[in-house]
Amino acid sequence: MDKYVGFYIEDPIGNNEFSYEDRENKNVYVPKLIKGTLEDVALGDKIVFNEIDEGNEIKAKGLKNMVEYKIDDKTVYVFDNHNHAFYFWMKSLKQQHFTKGCKVVHVDQHKDMREPINYDVNINDMDDVFRYTNKVLNVGNFIKPALKHKVFSEAIIIDSSYGFDMKVEGEYVLDIDLDIFSKDMDYIPYEFRLNKIKELIKGAKVITIASSPYFIEQDYAIKVLKELFNYDIIE
Repeated sequence: MDKYVGFYIEDPIGNNEFSYEDRENKNVYVPKLIKGTLEDVALGDKIVFNEIDEGNEIKAKGLKNMVEYKIDDKTVYVFDNHNHAFYFWMKSLKQQHFTKGCKVVHVDQHKDMREPINYDVNINDMDDVFRYTNKVLNVGNFIKPALKHKVFSEAIIIDSSYGFDMKVEGEYVLDIDLDIFSKDMDYIPYEFRLNKIKELIKGAKVITIASSPYFIEQDYAIKVLKELFNYDIIE
């Protein structure tokens, strides 16, 4: 049974560490993982990310559920905070959905290449991966542990118009942050971004997608997500 059953993080760890001492709200919610379709990706009513920005406390609400679904022959995971990608990468690796040592293509407004406080995780033990993902990692530092443990040989970062022009060769896992469609990225034409990501989706072995509540309006993120995939090829 998957450990993502819906729970709160109450201690100042993981994503709950940001501005913890200065916040009124002291916990963040991690939604339940369900198997479904794109139709099941919907806005929830619980605070999943909390931060102080210029003196204002931002209580960002995220997705009602994390959703795992199949498209063609590949598995797609949709969740809110991006650190959960680490857990789903390890789960997919365990299920042999991609080859260890392939590339990860990270499409995001941010590079997310910060150092975590430690790399102490047994990637073959999903209980330990769950602990590490939720208690150690946060939205900005989940890629380097996957490189450190040789899950991926390389991270290809696409965070600019130049990045979208790179040609990706060989096997890869696709990791999308929907904040690539935030207002800050509007200098890159919307259709250009959409079509480039659609091309990457076709060649990916596994796809992880973060809705990033703090960085993009969630209703809009969900709308973009549904434009990226065609309903007629969803199982």
